[in-house]
Amino acid sequence: MIHTYNDIISIENLLEAWQEFVRGKRKRKDVQEFQLHLMDNIFSLYLDLKDKTYHHGPYYAFNISDPKPRNIHKATVRDRLLHHAIYRILYPYFDKKFISDSYSCRLNKGTHKANQQFQKYFRKVSKNNTGTCWVLKCDIRKFFANINHGILLEILKKHIPDEDAINLLKTIMKSFHSMESGKGLPLGNLTSQLLVNIYMNEFDQFLKHKLKAKYYIRYADDFVLFGHDRLHLTLLLKEIDIFLNKELKLSLHPDKVYIKTYTSGVDFLGWVHFSDHRVLRTTTKKRMFRNLSGKSVDSYRGLLKHGNAHTLRKIVDDIILE
Repeated sequence: MIHTYNDIISIENLLEAWQEFVRGKRKRKDVQEFQLHLMDNIFSLYLDLKDKTYHHGPYYAFNISDPKPRNIHKATVRDRLLHHAIYRILYPYFDKKFISDSYSCRLNKGTHKANQQFQKYFRKVSKNNTGTCWVLKCDIRKFFANINHGILLEILKKHIPDEDAINLLKTIMKSFHSMESGKGLPLGNLTSQLLVNIYMNEFDQFLKHKLKAKYYIRYADDFVLFGHDRLHLTLLLKEIDIFLNKELKLSLHPDKVYIKTYTSGVDFLGWVHFSDHRVLRTTTKKRMFRNLSGKSVDSYRGLLKHGNAHTLRKIVDDIILE
């Protein structure tokens, strides 16, 4: 049974959400200002939610390259606190509904686990590299910008009977005004990460149960399927395209869909995978050297441990010692 609106807005949940939200952010000016009158601010938010007078504030927009350009929208501390309060109540319920091979924005998942599973599926399909393994690699076009609010709300209603909770989620969805009304979630909201996984779970379930795709991995808008037969993957691609367009109003990126053998090198989550090794993607290397600083050294060393990157590790170490 999923929790109710009152569970989400309770003072206890808001306080717990604050403790989670504030980690690593205590030195930020907007967070410090909110914390100066923490209990007053939390109680004010609670009363607005209780009285159904809550209004979501504006967003601060900025761009990042990761490595491709992305437009991030950052909400106010007050609104981000509410996002955390919603997330901590809804996530445990929905996470149990997701397939095990969905790896984005989930506890004990992530890119490293996804890449491990990627190699594991190759070994299974190729029978330890004794046969040919084909890979269908896909990317969804303008993923966050094209999430359809009407479809998302219908999916949410199947799981959440509490009308007030649905209305609160609707308020947050509508707080972001994209180019086209009724579409889009802000890249930057914690709630957006959960909502896109709920949205794409419909697709995951279709692939696993209707198309019987045994070797399938998804990370956000990137997904791959493994198979022995190129023709079979080509037929699956047609079914995938139809489902995404019809059921979720999403489309595949025309320049980022291909079927190739694993041994020819498959680009997935920052690495180019081959049958006996993997190498860091060129754009990932460029970003690493551009961002290299004392603060990022350990994280990049950690990243480089997961592939054939001995030379790169030496270059990183040499740069640090200069």
